[in-house]
Amino acid sequence: MEVGIPSTPGKAADVRTPMCPSRGILEHVTSRWGVLVLAALVERSHRFSELRREVGGVSEKMLAQTLRTLERDGFVLRHAHPVIPPHVDYTLTELGREAAQQVWALARWTEHRTAEVQGARAAYDEARAAHDEARTP
Repeated sequence: MEVGIPSTPGKAADVRTPMCPSRGILEHVTSRWGVLVLAALVERSHRFSELRREVGGVSEKMLAQTLRTLERDGFVLRHAHPVIPPHVDYTLTELGREAAQQVWALARWTEHRTAEVQGARAAYDEARAAHDEARTP
């Protein structure tokens, strides 16, 4: 077991096994929209329209689907206020806050390493093109 990761009762999950249920959870929290929604909510609660603006480029349908998935997994709470027009807030649960901190750290890391990755891609593409060119008769 990794340091800082609480254990769960019963059989331990192993994400490396084909039918492990943790794979679905991992997919939800590391999807493009899952990461960005969790990152937005780590700072404060948001209304749907605020989240849509905060998570640039997400469609209304995809945001709604992502929020439902994260709510079902226990990461997000949906609080509907009994007012007209409807007012719904989304906030992280304690489990969601923990997940958000983990994926937000990875997201920030990618921001800081983007130039290096882009350089590696360019070098790979250049070497691949040279290799392909050398094989062409």
